[in-house]
Amino acid sequence: MTTNQHEVIFAIVNAGYAEEAMDVARELGVRGGTILSARGVARDNEAAFYGITLQPDKEILMMVVEKQERDAVLNALYKEMGMAKKAKGIVFSLPVSDVAGLAAKPEPKAEEAE
Repeated sequence: MTTNQHEVIFAIVNAGYAEEAMDVARELGVRGGTILSARGVARDNEAAFYGITLQPDKEILMMVVEKQERDAVLNALYKEMGMAKKAKGIVFSLPVSDVAGLAAKPEPKAEEAE
């Protein structure tokens, strides 16, 4: 088990965009995630106040990443999937106290290391 070296990133996006969000994260070295179906809730008057239209069907992409990867992944996801985009994404991270079951990152090949 590893301790305090990871964060979990949540990307909550409109239904149909979680795979695209995962593609963005993969470009930065994230190896995988879990997609959950979800339903958003808010009062209509609050959505109107903030000038947004709500699509109730959502997907939640959860990814465990190393702490040093977190900021780059969060920024890239929000740039590509944020509220100004069709995905209407919200992205945030939380600390992870312990992790078990993650495969070690593959070592770079000799030609990649040079």
